[in-house]
Amino acid sequence: MNTLRTAMLLAAMTALFMGVGYLIGGSGGMVIALLIAAAMNLFSYWNADKMVLSMHRAVEVDERNAPEYYAIVQSLARQAGLPMPKTYLIDNPQPNAFATGRNPQNAAVAATTGLLQQLSHEEVAAVMAHELAHVQHRDTLTMTIVATLAGAISMLGNFAFFFGGNRDNNNSFGIIGVLVAMIVAPFAAMIVQMAISRTREYEADRRGAEICGQPLWLASALDKIARGAERIRNPDAERNPATAHLFIINPLSGERMDSLFSTHPNTDNRIAALQAMAQDMASAPATQRQAPMPRQAGQRPSGPWERTAEQPPAEPARPKSNPWGRNPTGSKGPWS
Repeated sequence: MNTLRTAMLLAAMTALFMGVGYLIGGSGGMVIALLIAAAMNLFSYWNADKMVLSMHRAVEVDERNAPEYYAIVQSLARQAGLPMPKTYLIDNPQPNAFATGRNPQNAAVAATTGLLQQLSHEEVAAVMAHELAHVQHRDTLTMTIVATLAGAISMLGNFAFFFGGNRDNNNSFGIIGVLVAMIVAPFAAMIVQMAISRTREYEADRRGAEICGQPLWLASALDKIARGAERIRNPDAERNPATAHLFIINPLSGERMDSLFSTHPNTDNRIAALQAMAQDMASAPATQRQAPMPRQAGQRPSGPWERTAEQPPAEPARPKSNPWGRNPTGSKGPWS
C-alpha cells in the first residue's frame, strides 16, 4: 500500500510540475518540466535525504561524541525491531526533530541541540520513538521526496516571474498563466504536503508511544516542543519551508492552527489522543498491556523507558520535569 501511495504521489507531483511548465512556457515548457521532473524523481530517491540533512546543516554523531543521545536511538531501534539508523544533530536552539531516508535500512534521524537541552531523558526517548515510527511505517521516503519536489515547484513558480510571459513561446495563457504559476504552484505544493503529513503524524504518535511504552512522555514532549517553536525561530527551516512537514512540530513561525493551511495536526489534539491512549493502557488488564519488543537472550534493558511485562506500571509514568542537567552529547560534542 505504501509503495502504491508513493507512486501515486510522485505521479501527482510530476503532473503538477508539468502543469506549471505549461503555464510558463507552453507545450515546450511542459516537455522540459517533464524531463526535469523525471530526473528529479530519480535523483530524489537516492539523494533527497542527504539534501534535507544538508539544508539543516545536520552533523552525524555516534557513541563517542553524543553517547546518551546515540544510546537512546540505539535502544529504541532495537525495541522496535529496526536497523540502527544514522544519527544526526542539528546545532539549533529550537527543540525539534525529524526522520528521513528511503527505507529502514538507509534511514536517518536528526534532533536539534535545543531538543536535547530542553527536554528530559524520557521525553527525548519518546520523540525519537515517534521518528522511528515514521521509519517503520516507511513514511520517510514519501515525505522526503515531497519536500524536494515541493521546493522545486515553488522555485519554478518564482522563475515564472522572470522567464514567463515571453511572446516567443506558445503559451496561450500569456501573463495570466505566469501569474497563476507564481501563485498557484507553491500553494498546490503546500496542499500536497499537508495531505501526506497530517494523518501520518497521528499514526506516528500512536506507534511511537507503543515503542517507548509511555504515551504521556510523548504528550509532554509535544507540549514543550510546540511552546519552544513559538518562541525560537528556526532560520534554516524558514529558508527551506518545503521541509517543514518532516519535523515532529512545525518549525515555521505562525503555523499553529489545525486548519486547511497547517502542515501538522493541532498539538492539543495530538496530546489529547496520547492522554486517552495512556488511560486505555492504564485501565487495561495486565495480560492485555503491550509488552516490550522481544530481546535477545540475556539482553538487559538499556534505557529507563524499558520495562518487563511482569512489572507493568500501576499508572502511566510521567516524565521528569527537569532537563538532564548536563550536556547530553557528552563532554566533547561535535562542535566542541
